[in-house]
Amino acid sequence: MRLKANQTGYVASKIGIDLANSDFTTMPKGKDAVVEACKKIIDDNLDAEKKLDAKVEEMLMENEDEIEIQHIQERELFFMIKKRLAPEYGVIMNYDDRYNEVSHSILDELYENYLLEYKVNDNQVRNVIFKAFKAFSKAYNAMDDKVYEQIKNMKKEYIPGSVEYDLIYERLYQEELKKRGMM
Repeated sequence: MRLKANQTGYVASKIGIDLANSDFTTMPKGKDAVVEACKKIIDDNLDAEKKLDAKVEEMLMENEDEIEIQHIQERELFFMIKKRLAPEYGVIMNYDDRYNEVSHSILDELYENYLLEYKVNDNQVRNVIFKAFKAFSKAYNAMDDKVYEQIKNMKKEYIPGSVEYDLIYERLYQEELKKRGMM
């Protein structure tokens, strides 16, 4: 889904903010309830992809010798198998189609549980949700690059992968999200 597990909360928060700021929606149980429901659906979707990835990895491991003998590019084979098995796991490989499908699921969940009320047709609300996914996806690389550059330019040198580095990265990343109205 192009999202990492620690980013689902950010996307859910962006969806909640965008829905709260729209002129045609109200949240009877509050924004936090909407964000929580969005996060669960996004996490479930990401979990389905993790299960698919695990199955593909298992298949590659079982056929490791054959892959090596035939000099097959493992990465290419991984994606070919993943694409073939994706429908069985309910995973859509095209990101725009996937964001659209998850947007449908989110809207259904919000409406059915009385978390969101709106005065317009479903498509307008789904577009708000879909655009939140796209905005996060588009902004992620720029934010990531900016945070890495900030860390690189700090007086103290931090080692990537260390606990200290991860804490600073997360703090700066959250600041970037706030600057961009995504949190």
